[in-house]
Amino acid sequence: QVQLVESGGGLVQAGGSLRLSCAASASIFSINHMGWYRQAPGKQRELVARITRGGSADYAGSVKGRFTISRDNAKNTVYLQMNSLEPEDTAVYYCYLNNYEYVYWGQGTQVTVSS
Repeated sequence: QVQLVESGGGLVQAGGSLRLSCAASASIFSINHMGWYRQAPGKQRELVARITRGGSADYAGSVKGRFTISRDNAKNTVYLQMNSLEPEDTAVYYCYLNNYEYVYWGQGTQVTVSS
């Protein structure tokens, strides 16, 4: 069992920045991939960004160029740097970890962007 603890959400004005953190209770060195989904009210959960075991990153088209995902294996932590935030980015952001056997989820952190 792996626990994921997210932090860094909050309220920010449009154009501002936030950095989300996701700390895992186990090593992330050998994971398949890890990243962030988000879910806005009345919408389906969507993939925002993920980073693979080899360090490759994938992004949703709507955040490409604004968000950056990174990982620190020594701290078992993945980060999501979010710049130029827009009201459309308002959602609950969920961290996940795929270790080839299971997919683990964090509890979610609220990001609210005011116009």
